[in-house]
Amino acid sequence: MKDPVHLLLVEDDDIDAMAVKRALREYRVANPLTLARDGLEALEFLRGNGKRKAIPRPNLVLLDINMPRMNGLEFLQALRDDPDLSDTVVFVLTTSSREEDVTAAYRKNIAGYMTKQNAGKDFLSLFNMLSEYWRIVIFPP
Repeated sequence: MKDPVHLLLVEDDDIDAMAVKRALREYRVANPLTLARDGLEALEFLRGNGKRKAIPRPNLVLLDINMPRMNGLEFLQALRDDPDLSDTVVFVLTTSSREEDVTAAYRKNIAGYMTKQNAGKDFLSLFNMLSEYWRIVIFPP
């Protein structure tokens, strides 16, 4: 039996974060979830900077693009530049369907790019897809 998949949600919008959490509950996904409000906070969680202790390494990151302080693309660049975190599996989940954002994210080796509108208002279809994904994929150690 596989270990539970740890999730890191990098999302600054409280309503969207609550929708993701609600979808996890409704879909009966009991996987551990950590919420970071922007890219800087996510890096603090991952690296354990300052007074914050590092979280267990997530198997999967759900990343918004449009955030304050450090946006999703800046976070992706920092992640890919860090030898300890460069192989982290990231799915972008955002409102932006701008071609520049999609292209820039894929150039940083994301696993997938989804807009919140296409994921559905309650995100259930997204978590159906992700739960199937993490059942069959072998994640980096």
